[in-house]
Amino acid sequence: MRICVYCASSSKVDKAYFEATQKLAEDIAARGITLVYGGGSAGLMGCIADNVLKNKGQVVGILPRFMDKVEWGHKNLTQLTLVRDMHERKKLLIKDVDGVVALPGGCGTLEELMEVITLKRLGKFTKPIVILNTNGFYDHLKLLLEKMIHENFMRSEHVEIWQFVDQPEDIIPAIENAPKWDSSAIKFAAV
Repeated sequence: MRICVYCASSSKVDKAYFEATQKLAEDIAARGITLVYGGGSAGLMGCIADNVLKNKGQVVGILPRFMDKVEWGHKNLTQLTLVRDMHERKKLLIKDVDGVVALPGGCGTLEELMEVITLKRLGKFTKPIVILNTNGFYDHLKLLLEKMIHENFMRSEHVEIWQFVDQPEDIIPAIENAPKWDSSAIKFAAV
């Protein structure tokens, strides 16, 4: 199993986010799941990679070359793939994964998450998407997505695109028990 995790590169975030990230990393390694992530060495990105590796897990990083040039890349991964740009990075992050997880993060994390939600709505990505809502971080996003459905910018069926969980130990079960989704979603992508 391979899981893509989107998360923050900031090291200045509350320790609760680091604690949740560490718990997820331990769970990933214990279950023999390969972590696929953005290849960074700082913040929650560094935390998840370091803790998966510390627990004898496999970590694949996907990093744009310009980020490697400024030494943002993690130096001790199982595999580091350098890519041309952010677009190629996002494409490879979700290639052949069994699910996507969004931990708290900034605009990059949000942009990646919204793209994969859009791809799933269009039936171009069909795997589970789980959003970890540590300390209510994503409460406003959840409300916004619900508002999009309520005000007919999305269909009621689209609520099955994502799952919100509050605890890191609920992530893998949420992936395993996610509603089925397939490429036929394109038939009801429009409202």
